[in-house]
Amino acid sequence: MIGKKKKRCAKIVLFFLIVLILIAGIYLFSSYYKKTSACGDRTFYDNCSLRKPYFCLNGTLVEKASVCGCPEVLREEGELCISKYQANPKNISLRYVLRGEEKEIDFVVYEEMVDYIQGLSKFIYSNGEDKPSRGDFKLKNINEKEQRELLLPLVTKIQNIEESKEDQMRIAVSIVQMISFGGSDEVVTIGNNHVNYSQYSYEVLYNGYGVCGEKSELLAFLLKEIGYGVVLFYYPVENHESLGIKCPIKYSLDNTGYCFIETTKPSIITNNQNEYIGARKLSSEPEVILISEGGSLGNDLYEYKDAQDWIKINEIIKEKGKISWIQNFKFEKLKKKYSLSV
Repeated sequence: MIGKKKKRCAKIVLFFLIVLILIAGIYLFSSYYKKTSACGDRTFYDNCSLRKPYFCLNGTLVEKASVCGCPEVLREEGELCISKYQANPKNISLRYVLRGEEKEIDFVVYEEMVDYIQGLSKFIYSNGEDKPSRGDFKLKNINEKEQRELLLPLVTKIQNIEESKEDQMRIAVSIVQMISFGGSDEVVTIGNNHVNYSQYSYEVLYNGYGVCGEKSELLAFLLKEIGYGVVLFYYPVENHESLGIKCPIKYSLDNTGYCFIETTKPSIITNNQNEYIGARKLSSEPEVILISEGGSLGNDLYEYKDAQDWIKINEIIKEKGKISWIQNFKFEKLKKKYSLSV
């Protein structure tokens, strides 16, 4: 009898020990999960992002100014950080395609910010010895502080859609490529010269169009904030500008360490064989303008093979006027995957 009671007590003690071990295990796993799980900008769960006022809540970056604070140029209003140029809103939809699936991002832009930007000086003053370079003007536009704060919410939206940094990059690239190509009719007088007005990145979003340099600046901003190393490629002979993103040498343009990205229209990353006005291709050596140091694309960049296939098929079409059904199948698949036009 006593032996049975001891066995029963031992079983009860063992049961409670197992329960305690399970509870401890769940607690430890939960703590570890919280520490190792992160939002799209790599902020750990239940922590403030470096990008104020965002807080990582269960995998989503949300505004929480009461906890994370606001940047200097913004004012705190409840959980939000508000710009003084955040007036007269306009809703826009930004299209993008990711592996053949087309979607949209709803975004709000503000007329007051456009008015502010248009009032900015178009000059960079120097001591007369060192003339401002093309890169100086690019950095002036891309790094404008007030504009940055109203563009960052778009970066956050992209990072809330995809956890993968490379897929965030792909969304940003597609958004910019799908913005209509076109220039402003405004003219700026500089001395005795009259030149076309060059839009800031925010204006490209607000107006829904941009030329190669303007769209490349917008993409440079987005990729820089996502965390990539970025350059601009300027082709002086063709007067054309595109973007370069840090990548393995084997994929890069002319062994620069940066992959070519066309911004004027949907195009596959690394494809620099597009034809422009007069069926011309880029043939001059580009000026490389450093925008930001940052991370690199990985070694498994599937776009590189897709770009080579696309270039090869187009060369066959141009040479023979037709392709096989297998080539046509691949051709149509690539068109859908990247929303390409011939």
